[in-house]
Amino acid sequence: MSDTLTFLETLNARNSQRGPEPSWIAARRQAGAARFEAVGFPTRRDEEWKYTNVRDIARGNFALTDSDAFSPANAAALTLPVEAHRLTFVDGVYAPALSDLQDLPNGVQVLPLSQALEENHEAVGGPLGRLTGVEFSAFTALNTAFMEEGAVIRLADGCVVEKPILLQFLSRENEAPTMCHPRVLVEAAGRSEATVIEHHTGDAGAKNFTNLVAELFLGRGAIFTHYKLQEAPLGDYHIASIHVEQARDSRYVSHNMDLGGALVRNDLISDLNGKGAEATFNGLFFGQGRQHVDNHTKVNHNAPLTFSNENYKGVLDDRAHGVFNGRVYVHRDSQQIEGYQSNQNLLLSDRAHIDAKPELEIYADDVKCSHGTTTGQLDEEAIFALRTRGLDEQTARGLLTLAFAGEVLEEVALDAIAQRVELTVAGKLPDRFNLVGLVEASTALND
Repeated sequence: MSDTLTFLETLNARNSQRGPEPSWIAARRQAGAARFEAVGFPTRRDEEWKYTNVRDIARGNFALTDSDAFSPANAAALTLPVEAHRLTFVDGVYAPALSDLQDLPNGVQVLPLSQALEENHEAVGGPLGRLTGVEFSAFTALNTAFMEEGAVIRLADGCVVEKPILLQFLSRENEAPTMCHPRVLVEAAGRSEATVIEHHTGDAGAKNFTNLVAELFLGRGAIFTHYKLQEAPLGDYHIASIHVEQARDSRYVSHNMDLGGALVRNDLISDLNGKGAEATFNGLFFGQGRQHVDNHTKVNHNAPLTFSNENYKGVLDDRAHGVFNGRVYVHRDSQQIEGYQSNQNLLLSDRAHIDAKPELEIYADDVKCSHGTTTGQLDEEAIFALRTRGLDEQTARGLLTLAFAGEVLEEVALDAIAQRVELTVAGKLPDRFNLVGLVEASTALND
């Protein structure tokens, strides 16, 4: 039996269980299934996937679940300690008992996709799939075919949400591996402002497959900050496609932190479609063991007087494999734009590996653009300098690793996220307020 057929049979079984649904949903499911059947899973012969082998996903026998059972105590232990409006999913199933949507301010809607479709499916049908259709990849086609749950966030004109909105995705350790295909839709009207945290975590022994598609529409002057903290179990597979459409003077800030997962692929795209639109991509990926983390990013400067800045850093240990492919595209009529891109990688092991490919594609002449990538190892002299100050070697290495990641972490305004990342990247260190002085001292010694 082919890899594709296994998923299609699971889809057919699921469809037979569904009740009546709007014709447009059925048509899109059919289009997704047809596209997936036609193209199949990508292979390393495909340019966009040349460094990432998805064979283990393709051959996985993943089931679907309707259960949201997850111990509240376990969920509380995994939940970020932030005061937030919370929407929780367990293996892709909405878990109302683990969610908290009380006291949402006027002008804000946060609800599961299933409820949004039930209440007003026509309002969802217009934007859903407009940015990320079945043609984008086999995984977005698969998501469309299985689409049934996720999150819908709507912000009215001028609405400012003070507390973050937390989308929590929990992965359970099941008797048989499961899969889910969440869909996230964000519509932020003009001059609205919000912070959304997308958090992926779960049981340490889980071996599930998450295939997420998110579409974000930012109106004129909207400000949207998006934290994606991916610390899924080390046996999980995580595929995410995030596409942002930005109107004039809008601002999108992405903080993408990848810490978990056996195989991870992120596609992040922003279309700057109006003058004054800005996109900032901050990323940090950490791999250990045999983890594989692949980040593909693209900023499309489709209008003049737009700005983008991207800073991605990778830290790889053991036999981990990282991939960074970042592209800045400048449209022919997009004059007076600025587009900057930087990728730096730190290898903590001789067997760790990184494939980096920064790209500029420019069809205008009045632009300021730059890109670059570097890969290196820890400075042994700096390690020695810290050890002379009483630190053991493990702590010295952890401290310098954290200093390398510091430029990205400085942009993270939420301490709960920064502390999770610090602990994973550097391990348990001395009092963090003393670390800056130690790093400065070691740097000065080597200048």
